[in-house]
Amino acid sequence: MDDSPKKAATIEDVAKLAGVSIATVSRAIRMPEKVAESTRKKVMSAVARTGYTANAMARNLRLQRSQMVMVLTPSIADPNFPGILIGLEKVASKKGYGVIIGNTEGNISHEESYLRFLSTGMVDGLIILTGHLPVAGWEKRPAGTFPQLVAVTRPIGDPQFEYVGVDDVSAAKMATEYLMSLGHKQIVYVAGPTGGIVSDRRKKGYQDAVNSVHLEDKCWTVESDGTGEGGRAAVERLFIRDTLPTAFFCYNDDTAIGVISSLKSRGYRVPEDFSVIGFDDIPFANNVSPSLTTMRQPRSQIGELAMETLLHNLTETSEASKQVLLHGDLIVRESCSQPRTTKLGGYRGN
Repeated sequence: MDDSPKKAATIEDVAKLAGVSIATVSRAIRMPEKVAESTRKKVMSAVARTGYTANAMARNLRLQRSQMVMVLTPSIADPNFPGILIGLEKVASKKGYGVIIGNTEGNISHEESYLRFLSTGMVDGLIILTGHLPVAGWEKRPAGTFPQLVAVTRPIGDPQFEYVGVDDVSAAKMATEYLMSLGHKQIVYVAGPTGGIVSDRRKKGYQDAVNSVHLEDKCWTVESDGTGEGGRAAVERLFIRDTLPTAFFCYNDDTAIGVISSLKSRGYRVPEDFSVIGFDDIPFANNVSPSLTTMRQPRSQIGELAMETLLHNLTETSEASKQVLLHGDLIVRESCSQPRTTKLGGYRGN
């Protein structure tokens, strides 16, 4: 038996076994999107058979790259998160990267713990869904020492960082215009968390639509917190007023579902008495009764573009950061109709 150590596989070994050039092997490993699928499969099969994967990992260590990206999210329970993650992982996997999920639950100590992955070189960059830079003191870092970072769905308000999300202003304007096209002139915007950039952008789109037809005196905003319970509470506050709307445009689908629940508990019908439109098109939106009309976010596409942007910036120098805003789609279901023409039924008691 020969116990002598085997010679480490080389890129030449992989090229010979795959029947391609050394340059093709290099491209298949470093830039798989630029190689035909059939060629890439032959190369990766040869890599596995020769054991060259270990050498590729060693090369990454020499280049001080981990081939890993961390995704910081406030909650993996957010119904928008799975769709975004699918897009993130699709691109990461295609380009030879892995994804680590950091579920922060809004806890600063959790964020600090996850950022140790950066300081130890275990991840190469960050995708942030939290809407803010990770920890106190981050802004004190010297210029040029920030890790590569892309914000997703919630902009962090700093122009030096890339952002990928839906165009909240134009999508909210479209939602409001849809209600107006049905004949609604008294439309309430049920807002999201106070001070939230996303809620403010959606409010601006709503106001742009309202102002364009001079309905400012018939439309108003009710504060909420972006949850179903917040939507229910907003309706309760509305019924203190003498004037009621005919339609609700809600910050997100959770809020809209809460609004529908509260209206139905008071004996009102949706959409016969009140129309309700949401935002996001979460999976549950099609399963409530009535099914929810809403603005759909292209979640998978957002994830794909965010990961492509981050991985590009890891190897190329960008002259300026940018925002990539994607088009939202109106999904018409059953929760909106023409304004009521008869006296409200139900009851208005507390």
